[in-house]
Amino acid sequence: MPLQVPPNCDLTLGLSCVDKATPGTSVWTMVADERFANPAGLIQGGFLGAFADSVMGACAVSCVGSRKVFVSNTQMTISFVRPVLVGTRLTCTAHTTKEGRSVIFVAARIVDDTRNLVATSSSSYLIKERSE
Repeated sequence: MPLQVPPNCDLTLGLSCVDKATPGTSVWTMVADERFANPAGLIQGGFLGAFADSVMGACAVSCVGSRKVFVSNTQMTISFVRPVLVGTRLTCTAHTTKEGRSVIFVAARIVDDTRNLVATSSSSYLIKERSE
């Protein structure tokens, strides 16, 4: 089965890559869409988690050089620092904290359009070689 790039999850969230030039670092943006608001009108944390996961996954893939791999999130922690209003432009920056042959550890920070910290996250990704 061929890979879909960008994946549907990134398209649904409206993610846009800002910078992936440096292996082990990835920067993406998204606008906090009203479809992702909770009943109080704030962005539901799960969507922030999905944003962080997508960016950290892209970061993990960038570490492996020319190897063709899949990465799979095996553990993720997220801490929410402040609420996010609908319409806010968010930026997530992820960087690797430790690279191994079969596991990569990544950390991320999400900030709002005024550079206020919104959430932090960390994750480990299992690396699996792919044939295509």
